[in-house]
Amino acid sequence: MRNRLSIVATLLVACALVFIAACTPQETAPPSVSSESLSQRTPRPTFTALANTPSPSAAETGSTPSAGVDPAQPSTEPSATPEAPSTPIVKPMQMASPEYGMQAFLWWRPEVASRDLQVISDAGFVWVKVNFGWREIELEKGGYDWSHTDSIVSMANAEGLDIIARIDYQPEWAGGGYPTSGPPDDPQDLADFLSALATRYAGRIRAYQIWNEPNLGREWGGQTPDPGAYVKLLKLAYDAVKAADPHAMVISAGMSPTGTWDEQTRPDDWYVESMYIAMGGSSEGYFDVLGAHGAGYLSPPETDPATVEADPALGGHRSMAFRRVEDLRAIMVKYGDENKQIALLEFGWTSDPRPESPYHWHAVSEETKAEYLVRAYQYARDKWSPWIGVMSLIYVADPDWTPDNEQYWWAITEPGYPTFVPRPAYLALQAMAK
Repeated sequence: MRNRLSIVATLLVACALVFIAACTPQETAPPSVSSESLSQRTPRPTFTALANTPSPSAAETGSTPSAGVDPAQPSTEPSATPEAPSTPIVKPMQMASPEYGMQAFLWWRPEVASRDLQVISDAGFVWVKVNFGWREIELEKGGYDWSHTDSIVSMANAEGLDIIARIDYQPEWAGGGYPTSGPPDDPQDLADFLSALATRYAGRIRAYQIWNEPNLGREWGGQTPDPGAYVKLLKLAYDAVKAADPHAMVISAGMSPTGTWDEQTRPDDWYVESMYIAMGGSSEGYFDVLGAHGAGYLSPPETDPATVEADPALGGHRSMAFRRVEDLRAIMVKYGDENKQIALLEFGWTSDPRPESPYHWHAVSEETKAEYLVRAYQYARDKWSPWIGVMSLIYVADPDWTPDNEQYWWAITEPGYPTFVPRPAYLALQAMAK
C-alpha cells in the first residue's frame, strides 16, 4: 500500500512539473526600436512655485467632512466585518534598505484576500500594496462604505504586513474625467476623503500612495499630464493625511518609466524634476518618500541605463532599464533630498508571448523573470542602500485573470482559487536571502 501511495505521489508531482513547463512562454527576440521616437523632448516648463508654508491644521484646510459626519464612523450600514480595535503601531519613517513588498488584489473576495496575504507573508515579505479605489469607498460626498477596507486592513494587520494604500480612481460625483482615473474637479474632495481614511485607520495603514502614473493621460482623466496640478493635489493630500495620522508615510505617485513626449505622455524624469520646480525646489510638506516605477523591460537588472540607451534592441532609452531609478535619485539629490528614500512601487519583468501585445518584444521566460527579480533585490541591497526603501514587485495574480490580461504575464503566481500555484519567481523569491 505504501509503495502504491508513493507511486501516485510521484506521478502527481511529475504532472505538475509538466503543466508548469507547458505554461512557460518562450523568450522572443524584440524588434528594433528607434531611440529617436522615444526621446522627443521639449524644454521643461516653468511653474509658479507653491509657498512652503507650515502644514495647516485640518480645520484650516477644511479637510474634515461636512458638519455632522464623523470620519471615523461609517455613514452607511456597518460592515459585517468588525473593525479590529487594535492599538495603533508607530513605526519609523526611515525604512530598512530595502524592504520587501508585493502588490495584490484583495478587494472583492475576502477568502482569496486572506490566502494571498498569507502567500506574501510565507515568502518572507513584509509589505502589501493594495489599491483602495476612492470610488468604491466614498459613494457620495461624505458617505462611506468601509466594509471592504475594514476587512482588508484587519486581515493585513493580523498577518503582520505593512500596507501601502494606493489612492486613485475618483468617484463619479467628483468628476475628473470619470470613468477614467483622473484628478477630481475640486482637489479638496480628495483631501477630505484621505482625512476620513487616515483617521479611521491611524496606525494601521503605514503608507499612502497619492495617485498612480500621472505622467500618463490615461491616469490623469484623459488630460495632458500636468506636474503643477499634481503637486497641488499632493500638497492637500499630504496635509490631510498628516493631520489625521502624523506617523503615516505619504508617498508620491510612481511615474510610468518612459521617455515619450506627446499629448498624453510625459517622460518620468522630466515629470519628477518639474514637480520639484512646482514645489519651489523643496519637497518638505509634499511627500515623505518619492515614489518610482522600475520595469526592467528586456535587460538584466544590473544593466547600465547608458547601455540600454545605446542599443535599440534593448529599447533605446534610459527609462527602459531597471536602474532608471538612479536617474530619479540624482534629481532628488540635486534638490537637497538626499536624506529621503525612494519607494519602488512597481517593478518586474513580463513573460507575455502574445504577438499582438505591445509587451511582447521585451518578454522573458518565467525562469529568467525569477532570476532577474532576485538579482534586482540583491542589486538594490548592495548598491542603493540606504536610500532605497520598500520595493513592491508586481504581482500576486488576481484569481480572475486570464492570458488575455496583460497583468497575467507580469505575475509571480498563477491565477486561481482555492489551489495556489506558484510560478518560478515566487519560489525563487521565497528562497532568497532577505
